[in-house]
Amino acid sequence: TGFACACYMRGIDFYNIPTTVLSQVDSSIGGKTAIDFEGYKNIVGAFYPPKAVIIDPDTLETLPRRQTANGLAESVKMAVTFDRELFELLESGSYEIDKVIYRSLLIKKRVVEQDEHEAGLRKALNFGHTLAHAVESESAGTLYHGECVAIGMVPMCSDSVRSRLVPVLKRMGLPTRFDGKTQSLQNAMEHDKKKSGEKITVIYANRIGGFEMRQMDAAEILELAEKAGAI
Repeated sequence: TGFACACYMRGIDFYNIPTTVLSQVDSSIGGKTAIDFEGYKNIVGAFYPPKAVIIDPDTLETLPRRQTANGLAESVKMAVTFDRELFELLESGSYEIDKVIYRSLLIKKRVVEQDEHEAGLRKALNFGHTLAHAVESESAGTLYHGECVAIGMVPMCSDSVRSRLVPVLKRMGLPTRFDGKTQSLQNAMEHDKKKSGEKITVIYANRIGGFEMRQMDAAEILELAEKAGAI
């Protein structure tokens, strides 16, 4: 819808009223509007923010547990890279979803305000997404986006972070491994939007609440994934 509004008459107003955990904690704000094309994730799109976003957590009460976990993966992503206290809250297993939504959106808002078009800091919100988008393409719809992000985060962090991250993901019911064809995953990553030349800018979490940007090629990412047991 956002992409259609970005194109129609060179842009018309639209409003987001998200009713899933994933959209409430992440994708409803930030202005990324895109569609999948020829099997590749978000390959055609625009940056076009909504006029307003209206969130009502009560709409989440009818969601199945798998959909809730699917969305919480994006909160884990932001907690690992930006907010140690949010991660500790998720790690405790005892939290109010309203608080998780609010803290997640504060992170997203702060990052997007500093870097709307993903020239620098906003790339950190792609933690786990390079491998995730490849897994999503390869799984052909059998895995949700957040489930793929969960798998994608596992190799892109230090051992100390992984030792805390994996139990959190498993407690939520999220997968941490994908049994797919390595060559197909590599082919999908070759189409990553963050690729420049032969390298892809990836986010590596060296500690909870911190990250660094690295330049890696698809083969190097797959090697890390294999060592971490993610594929």
